[in-house]
Amino acid sequence: MNLLLLRHGKAEERRPAGGTDFSRALVEKGHQQAREAARVLSAAEMLPDLVLCSPLVRTRQTADAFTMAARLPGAISQSWLSAGMNPVRAVTELAGFRDFETVMLVGHEPDFSQFIEYALGAAGDCIEVRKGSVTCLEINPPFRQAVLRFLLPFKLAKHLE
Repeated sequence: MNLLLLRHGKAEERRPAGGTDFSRALVEKGHQQAREAARVLSAAEMLPDLVLCSPLVRTRQTADAFTMAARLPGAISQSWLSAGMNPVRAVTELAGFRDFETVMLVGHEPDFSQFIEYALGAAGDCIEVRKGSVTCLEINPPFRQAVLRFLLPFKLAKHLE
C-alpha cells in the first residue's frame, strides 16, 4: 500500500473564545496548502483511492479542501487519527484498509513524525512533518516495514510545476 500522510494546513494559533483545540479552524494559507497538495499529487498521478482524516476541525477542513481540489469523494473521519494518535493502533487500523492501493491520512504532529519513525524502525526525533506537507510511505502487511518514498514540504511543493 502507498500511504500518503497529509499534515493539516496552517490553522488558527489560538483557540476561538470558548473553543477547544478541537475547534481550531484553518486560515486561508491552510486551505491553500491543501489545494496545493492536491495539485502536486494529481500532476504526479498519485491521488489516493481513499482519504481518512482526524475528526478535528482543522484536519477535516484540510481533507475537504484536498478532496474538492482533487475531485475525489469526501474524506472519512476516523477517531484513531485524532491528535495523540498511537502508532501501534494506527498500524492495526490500517490493516482494515489493505485492499486499497493508495490511502491518505490527514492528521497531526507530532503524531505523523512518530508514526513514520515507528514504521521505518528509526530512532525518535529524527523526522519532522511540517504543516501542509505530504509524506509517502510504501507500507505492506504487517504494516511495520515501511519504505520512505518522499517527504514533500509545502514550501517546496508550491514551486513544482
